[in-house]
Amino acid sequence: MIRAILTTSRPISWVNTAYPFAAAYLIAGQRIDWLLVVGTIFFLFPYNLLMYGVNDVFDYESDLRNPRKGGVEGAVLSKDAHRTILSACLGLSIPFIAVLLLAGTVLSNTVLALSVAAVLAYSAPRLRFKERPGLDSLTSAVHFVSPAVYGWVLAGSGLSITQWCVFGAFLLWGMASHALGAIQDIIPDRAGGLGSIATVLGARVTLYLVLFAYLLAGAVLLWGLSWPASAAALLVVPYVLNVVPHLRVSDESSGSVHSAWKRFLWINYLCGFLLTMLIIYTTISA
Repeated sequence: MIRAILTTSRPISWVNTAYPFAAAYLIAGQRIDWLLVVGTIFFLFPYNLLMYGVNDVFDYESDLRNPRKGGVEGAVLSKDAHRTILSACLGLSIPFIAVLLLAGTVLSNTVLALSVAAVLAYSAPRLRFKERPGLDSLTSAVHFVSPAVYGWVLAGSGLSITQWCVFGAFLLWGMASHALGAIQDIIPDRAGGLGSIATVLGARVTLYLVLFAYLLAGAVLLWGLSWPASAAALLVVPYVLNVVPHLRVSDESSGSVHSAWKRFLWINYLCGFLLTMLIIYTTISA
């Protein structure tokens, strides 16, 4: 069961939520304290378990039809394990959330509440934002942007035009990345009666929107940041190059985009490293 819980939490994606929180908190607060540690641990594991655990439980029937599920991209657990997974989601998340709420401000607590609400609304019955085209990509992007926004306001810093540009570009990146992942699932999603931005718009239109969103994210960073921080705009290049070979994709060949998705998972690590180096350089040169 411990292995099932870990698999459900998608360890390969832990850094995608913990890093934005920690980086934003450190940049905004210029300090290392217990809130940084608690928040980073929360967004590293419990947050991901809550996000993906609820998803895996309530997507069980459709995941059975999806050939890419059953590994690092999503667990397919027996129904007997569902109650335990949901209990683990709540049991590991609630203590961290309670501590962070007690230590936070009205603004930071509001951001945290919205972040957790988006995680639950994406997959929970009746709400099921993941089945509402357009809202699915927006909500998924919020899953990754909100830890950064939360880290920033928890550290006590205000939101200037520069921060809005950074978070806006991050949101565009998240929406594009979710839509890219939705393309590869068009066939199993339609077979399971599930809706998504990709099932509604089709593979090729969605992929062009992905390309546009990545490019727009880079443009926002160029406009909103000064040199050398604006060099972060170049980080969209690997993502653009990743999708260009698939621009002729059709609904019938949508499964081939899985190769782009697998590359995307590793591109995140590369760009995360480059972003870290840029942050260090920008901080030192300031």
